[in-house]
This record gives sequence, structure tokens and C-alpha cells, in this order.
Amino acid sequence: MNAVDCYQNSAMTIPLQNKLHSADTLVLYGETFASRLLLGTSRYPSPQVLENAVRSANPGMITVSLRRQGSATTEAHSGFWDLLKKMAVPVLPNTAGCHSPQEVIATAKMAREVFETDWIKLELIGDDYTLQPDTLRLVATAETLIRDGFKVLPYCTEDLILCQRLVDVGCQAVMPWAAPIGTGQGPLNPYALQLLRDRLKVPLLVDAGLGLPSHACTVMEWGYDGVLLNTAVALADDPIAMANAFAMAVQAGRSAHLSGAMKAQVSAQASTPLVGTPFWHQE
Repeated sequence: MNAVDCYQNSAMTIPLQNKLHSADTLVLYGETFASRLLLGTSRYPSPQVLENAVRSANPGMITVSLRRQGSATTEAHSGFWDLLKKMAVPVLPNTAGCHSPQEVIATAKMAREVFETDWIKLELIGDDYTLQPDTLRLVATAETLIRDGFKVLPYCTEDLILCQRLVDVGCQAVMPWAAPIGTGQGPLNPYALQLLRDRLKVPLLVDAGLGLPSHACTVMEWGYDGVLLNTAVALADDPIAMANAFAMAVQAGRSAHLSGAMKAQVSAQASTPLVGTPFWHQE
């Protein structure tokens, strides 16, 4: 086979591969989403930059904090809701800033009324310094919300037992952090995150701590089902371009995972074909 034949054959496989991967969609609680990237809506330089970043990333969902928006002026409050409607992206309300189960449940119920959705990103903060979730009360709070009909996406640590308990009480997806919220440090505990992916069979989305597109690509290569971002995009010098970079990184990582990466080798192995090489040189 000559070089032209090789090129033509490889070119013919590209549409097939793209077709196979295009059918690979994110499914949460039985609902399908067009993108595996979820994007937060806070800390952008302006509403226009936020809108353009969302257009650039084309996320599956956008997250909104009811508590933060509720403290704004009436005019700004109304303008933000109008912007959400204009962007026409599914909304994932969250319970950011809640420090007790009672706060979480009250906020979730208000969000359901305001946004007319059962989706809720469960955030129950246990430490103001690290914004680490309250792992001792998280499971019971998730169970209460699920019994009340919510589709709960819990923000949690990478602890295997915690995540398993969340699944046991009915969470059909789990969102472990890569690093503390807003730090941009990337995956600090690769072993635990990969173990989590290996052991749990529900969708897993990395939430918090990613700072670079390469971080998102890495966790997607590990087999994670999606990522949720905010600060890494909102505080970039060019949030619009960064949103697009993350979107491409998420897709690249997912495609790499589906394609099956080669196994790492301890010693070097020649990649040059052995055809025409004397057999005594092939040892």
C-alpha cells in the first residue's frame, strides 16, 4: 500500500469516527445534553461578555446562584433573568453559600419556583476558608431533596465512600472537585479521582478547581462524563476565547477516551516499520 492509499483510507475513517462520537451524548437523570461542558455565570466582566462566552462554549447547562442574584438590585435582577432567557440554555440552579441543610432545602425550593425546574446543584459548605463541602451532612441533605422530587447534582470531594453513599441514596450523578473552588490548581489527587471513575458506574462530572483546558482534557481522558467551570473562564484575559478553548478540550478528552489510548511502556519501542530490515537487526 502506497502513501496515497494510506491517506485515502485514513480519510475515509474520519467521517465514521466523527459520526460515532457525535452520537455520544451526556445523559443525566434520563435527559440528554448536547455538551459535556457546564458553565457558571458569575464573576464575568460584564453581562455581554458572559453572553458571548456562553455562545462560544455552547454548554449543556449554565449554573445560577439564586442567593447571589437575589441580593442584587431589582433592575439588575430583572436584566439577569432576561439574559438567561435570551441565551436559551438549560439552567442548573445551585445552593451556593448555604451552610446548613435547612438553607439548602429552602433555597432549592425557591429555585424550583423561580426557574420552573427540578434540577439542583447541591452545595452545602462546611468550611468558609476552603469552601469544602460539609461531607457529614451532605448525604442526608441529598436524600431529602431527592425524596422531594429534585434531580440532585451534589458538589462533593473525591472521597470514594462519600460518593458511593450519595449514589446509594439516589443521586444518579456525582460532582467531585478537582481542587478547592476558584483555585485553578487542576486535579490535586489523580489517584482518588481515577479510582472514583473506576469504581462508580454513574455519570461523574468534575466540579471546581480546574484552571486550564488541559486540566479538563485530562479528566475527560480518565473517563469522566463532563466538567463544570466558572472562574477559569470568567477571570481569563479573554473569557470568550477561553470558553471556546475549554469546549474543545472537553471534546478532545472525551474523543481520546473513546478512542482508547495506547498503554504506557517502560522501555522504548521503535515506531519505524521493520519491512526490509535484516532479521538480525529486528531483535
